[in-house]
Amino acid sequence: MLSVEAVTEVTAELHAAFERLVPQLSRSSPAPTPVELSEIVGSPATTVFVARSDQGAVIGILTLVVYRIPTGVRARIEDVVVDQSATRQGAGEALTMAAVGAARRSGAKTVELSSRPSREAANRLYQRLGFERRETNSYRLTLPAD
Repeated sequence: MLSVEAVTEVTAELHAAFERLVPQLSRSSPAPTPVELSEIVGSPATTVFVARSDQGAVIGILTLVVYRIPTGVRARIEDVVVDQSATRQGAGEALTMAAVGAARRSGAKTVELSSRPSREAANRLYQRLGFERRETNSYRLTLPAD
């Protein structure tokens, strides 16, 4: 039976889990350092959730971002990854539902996320959970390094 919890402190185990899981999500972004991870966990705008196997190992991560703008409270799910060795065990769904519950308690009326089309299983999961694909233009500006 897996469990999901919100992270309250950065441990060596948590950092090792991020080092193992982030490369499974992105080849171009390194895992956060312990200092960066502490900034994420310590930020009032973010909540990091971990899914643990029945043996207690971290098998998945998700970051929920909640922020207020003039039109209301917004919530966004970012950087969801479940270990390749632990897929199809319900970790992605459990992480997502924990984040949705936290967003609701924070006053958000909607929760947004994005997922690459190549992540077919993740896209099916989000649709099954009630997320609707939006027709929108999404833009990104890559800033030069200092």
